[in-house]
Amino acid sequence: MRSVPVPGEAAVPGEPEGPEEPGQKESEDPGQRPRDHRVAVLGAGAIARDHVAALAGVAGMQLAHVVDRHPERAAALAALAEGATWSTDPASAWSDGIDVTAVCTSPESHAEFSVAALQAGRAVLLEKPAALKVADVDRVLAAAEAAGRPLLVAQTARFQPVHLEIARAVAEGAIGTPRLAHLTWYTGHVWPGGWRGWQLNPARSGGHVAHNGVHALDLLTWLMDDEPVRVFARPCRTWAPGMPTPDSFQILVRFAGGALATVELCYALAARGTFVRRLVLSGTAGTLHHSSEDEPRAHSAPPVAPASIDGAMTEQTRHLRDVLDGVAAPLTAPHQVRAALAAALAAQLSADEGRPVDVKEVR
Repeated sequence: MRSVPVPGEAAVPGEPEGPEEPGQKESEDPGQRPRDHRVAVLGAGAIARDHVAALAGVAGMQLAHVVDRHPERAAALAALAEGATWSTDPASAWSDGIDVTAVCTSPESHAEFSVAALQAGRAVLLEKPAALKVADVDRVLAAAEAAGRPLLVAQTARFQPVHLEIARAVAEGAIGTPRLAHLTWYTGHVWPGGWRGWQLNPARSGGHVAHNGVHALDLLTWLMDDEPVRVFARPCRTWAPGMPTPDSFQILVRFAGGALATVELCYALAARGTFVRRLVLSGTAGTLHHSSEDEPRAHSAPPVAPASIDGAMTEQTRHLRDVLDGVAAPLTAPHQVRAALAAALAAQLSADEGRPVDVKEVR
């Protein structure tokens, strides 16, 4: 059997069985846990708001503070949690009284803020991509090791119900050693004006292939339990030709052990909120596969996120709590964080230059 780690394998005292609905607060006797973990959220954009909603749904986690350079945004987000304060000073996100710093700023600042928080003795929940250079993610990982504090990179695809189920099956040996993967994610999201400026600026986001491709590459690095070594990416402007960045892309991936993967990502379906998700994972002893098209919610109107991916942020927050309580190790292992980011940066380079790229070229 393979050793793919999966959250939730060890029961936590007082933990209810089965998944919670997103935003639903766990019913639990507060006396069964240590005090709440106080979280500061650095950044007050859309992803930060998602994290705040998830915190509200997990017992033992408390939004204590919000930081953003725009006072009105910081104040509005802090107002969602009773007693939370706000500031425009980044250092207040790792000040006394804070247990966890959630770094939800644009990616070019991830390394700087994460290292500062870790050196101040705080645990860090770091939005993806973890950094924009391999050298910078190495600094973050080294700071976490030196501080002896938890670092969890917010690769939420790992926490989607279907992927947790597949990971458990792989760990139990259902398909032997994975050798071939085909992943397709189509969603209605990106249209002209639909993304803010930093997402369209490669110097701040890393480029679309790196920024969003890291989700798929991290998931496959985890499920394959192997390291990507060579990639070839092709960017496409499909249904949103007016965008200043490709709305869709494909990545071919070769892993160190010889396994192969094909990744197709599209963020430009006409109806915002539409999802089509497919994953085929074949190994030496069998095949696992899933398609969101087989789910009733895939055909609802208006579009509703498939149950197979819903609630991932809440599950990730629950896992973070268990890490802080000392009953789980961060699911995003350091070597996987580095490998997935390096592969994503290599894929961006491949898309930009139109050639296959060895991951070791990226520094």
